[in-house]
Amino acid sequence: MRIALISEHASPLVPPGAQDAGGQNTHVRELSTALAALGHDVRVYTRRDATGRPPTVAMGDGVSVVHVPVGPAEALPKDALLPYMGDFGRWLGAQWDRDPWAPDVVHAHFWMSGLAALTAAGPLRLPVVQTFHALGIVKRRHQGAADTSPPQRIGFERHIGRHADRVVAQCRDEARELTRLGVPRNRIALVPSGVDLDRFTPDGPPVALAPAGRRIVSVGRLVERKGFADLIRALPLVPHAACHILGGPADAEAARLRRVAKECGVLERVHLEGPVPAAEMPAWYRAADVVAAVPWYEPFGLTPLEAMACGRPVVATAVGGLLDTVVEGVTGDLVPARDPHAIGHALRRLLDDDMRRYGYAAAALDRARTRYSWRRTAEQLEALYRTTAGAHAEAVAG
Repeated sequence: MRIALISEHASPLVPPGAQDAGGQNTHVRELSTALAALGHDVRVYTRRDATGRPPTVAMGDGVSVVHVPVGPAEALPKDALLPYMGDFGRWLGAQWDRDPWAPDVVHAHFWMSGLAALTAAGPLRLPVVQTFHALGIVKRRHQGAADTSPPQRIGFERHIGRHADRVVAQCRDEARELTRLGVPRNRIALVPSGVDLDRFTPDGPPVALAPAGRRIVSVGRLVERKGFADLIRALPLVPHAACHILGGPADAEAARLRRVAKECGVLERVHLEGPVPAAEMPAWYRAADVVAAVPWYEPFGLTPLEAMACGRPVVATAVGGLLDTVVEGVTGDLVPARDPHAIGHALRRLLDDDMRRYGYAAAALDRARTRYSWRRTAEQLEALYRTTAGAHAEAVAG
């Protein structure tokens, strides 16, 4: 099949750890590669965000990245991109209208990509699959006045959910949120994200760290919703454990976390490691006795899966996709979000019980390998694309 992936702000060419780079960049990169490995021809469309970008970049066999020339050729916050989505969609439609490559299916990633996809695909009668990666209604619920999303976001997401041919939910919690948003249940398909099982493995050396008792590792962009302050506040309940927080950028949030650590009397046990090169991430996971993933909310969450694939147990908040990937009492422990006491108690219990920790680690590795490979994700989406394209063609012909 010819498959178009639309990812307006999250380019698969951006390395993990860069400013505003997150799970969507990784998802689109790994998914496009896995689809190409199944024999498909994949093009990823993302906005040109700098001068000098080549129009098209070959990312690997069967995958190319197309830089769409809309808006200023400079980096912009994703929340500022909405005014350019009409032009983005019209540019796509014009390209596909005159290009014999026109896709068999269009898969949009994030809500603004969905707007562009529907604009382009409608006149050409192309089927559209949508993955939101995050929902505005959930973000507003947890962030309130701090939510910087355009005010139209939730309304647009409702519109996209009702007009896309199929909507992919990455976890059961997201599927429930989509039905509350008004997306028909028969249009929702549950397809979880995956993890690179060739890179993330227990085989290999850990990162070299000075001996310091037990080690807790937590990974993510330094934004408040990731719950790093809650993790730091939990450390007084976990004596003799050092906490390594990986992610950037090193800005006001990093300074705030240091203040929290000082107030809690654990500054010497908190290590803000900053952005870590992607190649070094498996070694960091291997160095952990336990990996903590304690966000306030999480649409899916790739880092717990990476830790599990490296054979590490996880203490995670019982939110979003973590409810699916982490099996309570089997691969890790689930705790309430924004509850330092519960986080600290779970971490201490696990670090004090070697047998429990080793059992969780073995089960975590098995779960990651059997259920969350990118090949499995690509195969599920391949089947979805084919049935969606077939049903769409029948509807158009009818």
